[in-house]
Amino acid sequence: MQLRYQYRLYPDGDQRAALTRLFGCVRVVFNDALERTAPVKASNKLLGSPKARTAEGPYQRVPKNTELSKALITQAKQTPERTWLSQVSAIPLQQALRDLDRAWAAHEDSKTGTRKGPKVGAPRFKSRRDNRQSARFTANARWRITPAGKLSLPRVGDVKVRWSRNLPSAPTSVTVIKDAADRYFASFVVETTADEMLPETTPEVGIDLGLTHFAVLSDGTTVTNPRFLRRAERKLRKAQRDLSRKAKGSNNKEKARHRVARAHAGVADARKDFHHKLSTTLVRENQAIHVEDLSVKALGRTRMAKSVHDAGWSAFVNMLEYKSFRYGRVFSKVGRWLPSSQTCSECWAVDGPKPLHVREWTCKACKTIHDRDVNAARIVLAAGRADRKNACGGTVGPAA
Repeated sequence: MQLRYQYRLYPDGDQRAALTRLFGCVRVVFNDALERTAPVKASNKLLGSPKARTAEGPYQRVPKNTELSKALITQAKQTPERTWLSQVSAIPLQQALRDLDRAWAAHEDSKTGTRKGPKVGAPRFKSRRDNRQSARFTANARWRITPAGKLSLPRVGDVKVRWSRNLPSAPTSVTVIKDAADRYFASFVVETTADEMLPETTPEVGIDLGLTHFAVLSDGTTVTNPRFLRRAERKLRKAQRDLSRKAKGSNNKEKARHRVARAHAGVADARKDFHHKLSTTLVRENQAIHVEDLSVKALGRTRMAKSVHDAGWSAFVNMLEYKSFRYGRVFSKVGRWLPSSQTCSECWAVDGPKPLHVREWTCKACKTIHDRDVNAARIVLAAGRADRKNACGGTVGPAA
């Protein structure tokens, strides 16, 4: 499988200027290509499908990447308006055209139902004020990692890298990223092999995700919810208030914006670090991991929206999934309509719905006193085991 490894970059003043020039060129090529393709696609859309036209007129052929590359990169470099495109490597410019092609494909597949999940909108024009600027170098761009541990990029130079860990294999591409806090990163794409499989172990775990506790495990272990955003709200509120009081276009406003971006980046980094450490621990200690398939998008529309997004359940579950696949563990999601908070994990009687403030309840059938979250985690574990047996052709029972 392919994985991304991200490292912090520390370019000097000249390298920052070169990267800013590169990001600008990539953005211009992307916008020029979008300006050419969007009207053609809009015109063809008005005509409708060939079998059921809603207007008269011929279909126009959408320009291919080779044609766009020739017109917007090769020929554009010879014009006075775009002569500065020759100051940067051509590979990231060509990758911008491929990015646009993929964006159009995702939009069209989303409309036809080929692509599952939320609807994907049409590509939009990029702006120099966007929070994220990036440029991708593939293998034929002649970038390399120097013996001194620096990242050598064409037309940029040897950039200092903070190597937090070694790459597992030779990377196939690198994407240079600048975030809203003016931090630079190098994101390497590498191929991982099956030699990273962990030795088999016995324990299996069911996980109930929540807000009072971030996670409650079926063995009774509870993981405290760090509430990173809630803890930083006072600092964020002050920084945002200072930003709103600065004059538009002033240097002080840019400095205030930078402070707000760094504060938000600190919250996001702390949350990601917490997710990585917890998911790695769970994958190493358990042979099988079962979680509930929560509808985070729907929960994000309730009065608990801020706390739900602060917890970052989706990112955590995605980490569990790819790490389980990578290290040879079993991962499963049980149905979101499973009545985990209503079912007794001892006698399997369904006791009925309960309001959120009820944290302990007594089963009416067997009189067992349950902690709401621990009981739900045990039900998730049992349901995950049952689904696993069904997939293997086994029998299903309450003791599964």
